[in-house]
Amino acid sequence: MPLLAANLSMMFNEYEFPDRFEAAANAGFKAVEYLFPYEYPADMLAEKLQSNNLQQVLFNSVPGDWDAGERGLASLPGREQEFLDGIGKAVEYAKALKCPRIHAMAGLVADNNRSTQHDTYLKSLTAALDLCAADNIDLLIEPINPINMPGYFLNDFKQACDILDTINTDDHQARLQFDFFHCQRIHGNVPAWIEKCKKHIAHFQIAGTPDRHEPDNGDLPYREIIEAAESAGFGELAIGCEYVPAGNTADGLNWCKDWLG
Repeated sequence: MPLLAANLSMMFNEYEFPDRFEAAANAGFKAVEYLFPYEYPADMLAEKLQSNNLQQVLFNSVPGDWDAGERGLASLPGREQEFLDGIGKAVEYAKALKCPRIHAMAGLVADNNRSTQHDTYLKSLTAALDLCAADNIDLLIEPINPINMPGYFLNDFKQACDILDTINTDDHQARLQFDFFHCQRIHGNVPAWIEKCKKHIAHFQIAGTPDRHEPDNGDLPYREIIEAAESAGFGELAIGCEYVPAGNTADGLNWCKDWLG
């Protein structure tokens, strides 16, 4: 049975954010993820997790100025120290929340300067990997499709695997955040891409395509894909439910009710 993690940035928006932990637990979730924790004190979030018997499985590193449209810093020349400072902050939150993994957002392409950004990305990820490995935290990267996030630097699953092959060593391994929704929109044939990427995968996410609602809302063969992931040996990995409910969150959980507690 898959471990489903409610994404509290998108789900249970009927409640204020601090109350979404209880709502997720009441719906049967055993794990949660969300975009960013930094608006709230780490000890408050830790208490919400503990009191609701929830596991924190993922959050993103500091993305830059999100409200101004920035979507990460890892590939941006001149922002290297800001990126690493953000990784340091993320590690402190991860330790407080007992969260085993952090997603480092790559950022948008600036002035079509992909070559320079590629070099910056490799160097920044390598430095961030050292910081995370010191505290046994996995550093993740995620391809994001260019339809939903135009201009995102990391927008292809082969590109992501090539980057991981370049920066990983025997001692330090960055990993892949494999989002079924993004893979379906970029490549299609998600089970085949799970097989191609399997040596790097550390976390899954799911949403229906093309509208990013519940997985049974659209053309994503989600049960086939989850079965493929389990067959590939990933039955213990969490699947983050990173979708925007089409209506009330609880009313839309029929797609997974047999997998919830």
